[in-house]
Amino acid sequence: MAKILIIEDEAAIRRVLVKILSEENSAYELTQAQDGLEGIEKIRDQDFDLVLCDIKMPKMDGVEVLQAAKKIKPETPMVMISGHGDLDTAVQTMRLGAFDYISKPPDLNRLLNTVRIALNSKELVVENKRLKKKVSKNYQMIGKSDAIIEIKDMIEKVAPTEARVFITGPNGTGKELVAHWIHQKSSRSKGPMIEVNCAAIPGELIESELFGHVKGAFTSANKDRAGKFEAANTGTIFLDEIGDMSLSAQAKVLRALQENKVQRVGSDRDIKVDVRIIAATNKDLKKEISEGNFREDLYHRLAVILIDVPALNNRREDIPLLVNHFAEQIASEQGTAPKKFSPKAIVLLQEYDWTGNIRELRNVVERLIILGSTQVTEKDVTLFASK
Repeated sequence: MAKILIIEDEAAIRRVLVKILSEENSAYELTQAQDGLEGIEKIRDQDFDLVLCDIKMPKMDGVEVLQAAKKIKPETPMVMISGHGDLDTAVQTMRLGAFDYISKPPDLNRLLNTVRIALNSKELVVENKRLKKKVSKNYQMIGKSDAIIEIKDMIEKVAPTEARVFITGPNGTGKELVAHWIHQKSSRSKGPMIEVNCAAIPGELIESELFGHVKGAFTSANKDRAGKFEAANTGTIFLDEIGDMSLSAQAKVLRALQENKVQRVGSDRDIKVDVRIIAATNKDLKKEISEGNFREDLYHRLAVILIDVPALNNRREDIPLLVNHFAEQIASEQGTAPKKFSPKAIVLLQEYDWTGNIRELRNVVERLIILGSTQVTEKDVTLFASK
């Protein structure tokens, strides 16, 4: 449920805005403030998804409200309401961080479109912040094997460029870690990093997920929605398991690469995007191309730089470092002291066949921490590692 604050000193205008928004979406939670000071108090006390704010008001005008609100809740979009003589000031508010402005008396379609787009932008800002926090805490590349050193060296060379990167390797090897490292070390690191698991999205929804849709494009499309490419604007989009993407979606991704434009499903309007694409797969795409499941022209567009992430069985010397890293990580999550692993336990873990790669190793470490002794021993590994 979207929460919208209306700051307007004219009661008649407030009633019109409430009526229009209530009829558009009965789920909107609408709050009113009759002047700027009251509006700032409500912004300070509550979290709103959107603020509509008049410019000419007593006690505190809209420009002052905007400047104060941006210090209190900088992520909340604000749409300014301007009278005929306020247009120059309205333009000034855009420079100060307002999302948009609408004129009095409010035009129905302009108002509703602005509200929908502003609410979508708030969702994207929140999602981007959540993803950045997740990246900083959870994405680290652990290892000193020759293979990992080679990958790190490659990242140092590739990250500062705009080159597209194609990452290959078996499931669970950490392809997403490579993608996030490239983004973090690039000039786009202050922009969003949007991750899309192409294998987890049903084929009929993948285009809407990537490119967005307009209201009415299909049965459940009850409002305009921005896609992942728009969300990743000025940043990076990571297309994981791209080998599972439908041919129709592949064609649209190819167009986005060629023209830096996307179209939302149900619309013929081009939207410019500035996005770096990193893709990954565990499939043999040369085989997929020969079988007609993947576009060869898209593959060559994506595979400017190739990085192959090895299976854990091919970098066993990194297992001691990974075990210690996971033990500390799990202890931090559980609020406990990290458990130690005996040297013999580590040696035994190095001898296992890790078909699930790093993902499987982390699961086993967590199981051993929960079920094992105060210090995880060789016996614990024998009893619980293969369960």
